Amino acid sequence: MIRFARILVLILLFPILAFAQQAKLKFEIETISKDAKGIVGVGVMDLKTRETLLMNQEHKFPMQSTFKFPLAIAVLDLVDKGKYKINQKIHVKSAGLDPETHSPMRDKRPNQDFDITIGELLSYSVSESDNNACDILFELAGGTKKVNEYIHSLGVKDIAIVATEKEMKAGWDVQYTNYARPSAYLQLLQIAYERRKLSKASHDYLWKMMVEGPTGLKRIKGLLPKGTEVAHKTGTSGTNDKGISAATNDAGIIRLPNGKDIAVVVFVSDAAANMDTRELVIARIAKSVWDYYGSK
Repeated sequence: MIRFARILVLILLFPILAFAQQAKLKFEIETISKDAKGIVGVGVMDLKTRETLLMNQEHKFPMQSTFKFPLAIAVLDLVDKGKYKINQKIHVKSAGLDPETHSPMRDKRPNQDFDITIGELLSYSVSESDNNACDILFELAGGTKKVNEYIHSLGVKDIAIVATEKEMKAGWDVQYTNYARPSAYLQLLQIAYERRKLSKASHDYLWKMMVEGPTGLKRIKGLLPKGTEVAHKTGTSGTNDKGISAATNDAGIIRLPNGKDIAVVVFVSDAAANMDTRELVIARIAKSVWDYYGSK
């Protein structure tokens, strides 16, 4: 009887203890976020238990290049439906490429027309955040409206994909039309993790691109143990003449040694802190999440 009573007490106390632990994590994240001198949106989800933490959920955060992840999902869906093949070649004309944007694809083939597969375009866009590759994929997918509609059809509503990379260059405010709330991006990561929308081959290809990307090494990955597997996508804006950076983002899935898979979204918006500080804010938040779930 005494043993049963102890077990009952533990069962009753567990939700209270869990709530207290998560409250402590949220307080840590809020404290870290102050260093950004801006608005920090955070989404965290244990992808197996679905325990979720959200911060500044009501704010619409400019995605910048993190929108290349949902774009990739939309394009891979078209591959799965037979409209395209992953090894299908697309002819690209040099004259149609933006010469003044981030584009490793263009830099590797300067001043020349070339053929490239859809798979390579996806890799350039997702892994290397290539803006020209991104906009070619938007064309193949039928434009931003089609991509937006497809992502909404997955049940992800608090997201807007409105402007291409080229269109975002037209003015500072345009980037804010491409937005996501933290919960929406968590949904996208959950979809990728649960492999319930794309074929196995497409999901595997997407995961590989997100793990192998060389960008944002000082963000989610920055303070995690060497060799930690992180499938993620970054996004970065410029800084205006007032010293404000619209977006410094990283979102992905961290695999912990204890078998837990944790989705982490950190959007740093309208921040006055310098780049090193903004990236360190993301890294410290990710490390706090690692410590929290690593000890559970």
